[in-house]
Amino acid sequence: MSGVRLSGSIRRRLTLQLVGSAAILAALLFVIVQTFTRDLAEETHDRILLASATSIMDAVSIRSGEVTVDLPYAALSMLSNVSDDRVFYRVVLGQETLTGYPDLPLPEPLPGDDDPLFQTLDFKGESVRVATAVRRLSQNGVPTHLAISVAQTRTGQVERLDALSRTALMLGAGFFAVAVLLAVWAAQSSIRPLRDLAGMVARRGPKDLRSVTRPVPSEMAPLVSSLNSFIERLRLSLSRSEDFIAEAAHRVRTPLATVRTQAENTLHRIERPENRAALREMIRAIDESSRAAGQLLDHAMVSFRVDSLERSPVDLTELMHELVDRLRPVADLKDITLELEATAPHPILGDPILVQNAGRNLLDNAIKYAPDESLVRVALNTEGGMQTVTICDQAGGFPTDQLDQLTERFVRGRNAEGTIGSGLGLTIAREVAEAHGGRLEIRNTQDGAGACVTLVFPSA
Repeated sequence: MSGVRLSGSIRRRLTLQLVGSAAILAALLFVIVQTFTRDLAEETHDRILLASATSIMDAVSIRSGEVTVDLPYAALSMLSNVSDDRVFYRVVLGQETLTGYPDLPLPEPLPGDDDPLFQTLDFKGESVRVATAVRRLSQNGVPTHLAISVAQTRTGQVERLDALSRTALMLGAGFFAVAVLLAVWAAQSSIRPLRDLAGMVARRGPKDLRSVTRPVPSEMAPLVSSLNSFIERLRLSLSRSEDFIAEAAHRVRTPLATVRTQAENTLHRIERPENRAALREMIRAIDESSRAAGQLLDHAMVSFRVDSLERSPVDLTELMHELVDRLRPVADLKDITLELEATAPHPILGDPILVQNAGRNLLDNAIKYAPDESLVRVALNTEGGMQTVTICDQAGGFPTDQLDQLTERFVRGRNAEGTIGSGLGLTIAREVAEAHGGRLEIRNTQDGAGACVTLVFPSA
């Protein structure tokens, strides 16, 4: 992902959004459950208080015009069964307290006969819940109100509410934990089609420019459509580039070769020294242009094929034999002896055209820079699971302070002045070796009489 500008993670963003939503829902669940349980607990407690007050009211009777209260045991015992809180009660007829705690406050005004009233008050330094019920009585023909209040401290109720709150909190936390797991799973599942698409494209070979046809979610359809459109444009561009390189190589080299031939023929027909010198300079310029154009096209071809490398079995011994035989006539023009040292096959997996191009450039360089009547040696070896092709000449060697720069494009050593070249031969060889997982090594011979260049490839 080098060089890719990132703006965050979709998975992280989606996970955070889902987790945030889960947190809000968990908080709402906690509030709802706590409110519901609190209301339910208070309603239950109020019903028990009202039942106690109603039980006491049912025990009130009028005998001989006198109101008597026979307090039933069950009226207060039902409250003690709920909790161990203290219980208070008060029975008031009109303005007179018949029994109970006279300082227990009554609501003002009193509620209706069928409308009991519930209050939370402070009584004797404690918070109490009070239920008040009222009934209209007739005493000696005079209507009056009978009010009964039953109160109970709220310690036990508060403890139960706290327990219910803790339960609601645990329920909310459990819901949140489950929601987080589901959010992570949902985020992973949501981006899986995108990850699968990226993996499928990444696993394709360099020349696999087929359109993406696998089913994708509808949200990814614009992306896949754009990707297919780009692949089609890339395929057409690469095809045109390959055709252009091949056509340019033919159209550039052929006219230059024709011009050189005509110039040589003309050179043999003229006698004036100044004209012959001018033609020789023309031939030299043609050779330099031809070689520069050829190596530029070779470099373009190498760059193109490296991006779409096709590997097949290649025998370096057979390949170098063919190159030596092909370039031997060129070496014979300078009385250079080509010597090939290879006693066994040296197999690698690679692009035959690229490997041949690298070997030809190195061998051509050695012949070009070597002096007349010298030796160029080509040796093939196997070293530590690597196959090596070493080409040594007797051209005086490389400048030692330029060894690290000579494989760069258009860089030529100081000893190359006056010799036709473009500075791309070593560059092409290095790029081919690195594309195959190997390397290019350059050094001078031990006696300093020449230079050695070694191509290193992994064995097949």
